[in-house]
Amino acid sequence: MSKALRSIFIFVRVGIAAACAVAAIIMATSHYSTNFFGITMEAKFQYTPSFKFFVIANAIASAYNLVVVFVPTGSPLSGLVIMCDTIVAMLLTGAMAATGAISELGKHGNAHAGWLPICNQIQAYCDHVSGSLISAFVGLIVFVLFMLYNIFKIVSLDLHACR
Repeated sequence: MSKALRSIFIFVRVGIAAACAVAAIIMATSHYSTNFFGITMEAKFQYTPSFKFFVIANAIASAYNLVVVFVPTGSPLSGLVIMCDTIVAMLLTGAMAATGAISELGKHGNAHAGWLPICNQIQAYCDHVSGSLISAFVGLIVFVLFMLYNIFKIVSLDLHACR
C-alpha cells in the first residue's frame, strides 16, 4: 500500500474513532434536571440501560479504530481486522437502534401504554441525546463504507491472484 493510501487509511480510522468518542462523551455528560409542578425531574444517561450500552459500544469502537491504525498493512492480521470490523459495526448498529428507539419514546411517548414524553419537560436533555446520536450515526456510516471498501479491496486482490 502506498504511503498516500496508508495516510488516508489512518485519517479515516482516526476520524471514525473521533466521531464515536464524541458520541460517547456527549451521551455520558448528559445530565439535566428541572422542576415540574414542584417535583424535581432528573434525567441521566445512567438511568437507561440502552444509553449505557450506547456509551460502552461507542467507547469500544473508538478504542478499536485507534488500535487498528497500528496493524501493519498486508500482515496476517488483516483478515482478523475485517472480521473485527464487522463485529464492531454490528455492535454499533445495535447500540444505535436501541438508543434510537428509547429516544423516540422519550420524544413522543406512547399513548397506548400511557407513557408521556419527557422531552417537553427536559428539552436540553433530548437535544444532548440527539447530538450524540447524530455523531454516532456519522461515525457508523463512515465506518461501514470504509469496511465495505476494505472488503472489496481484499476480494479484488484475491480475484487478481487467481488469474
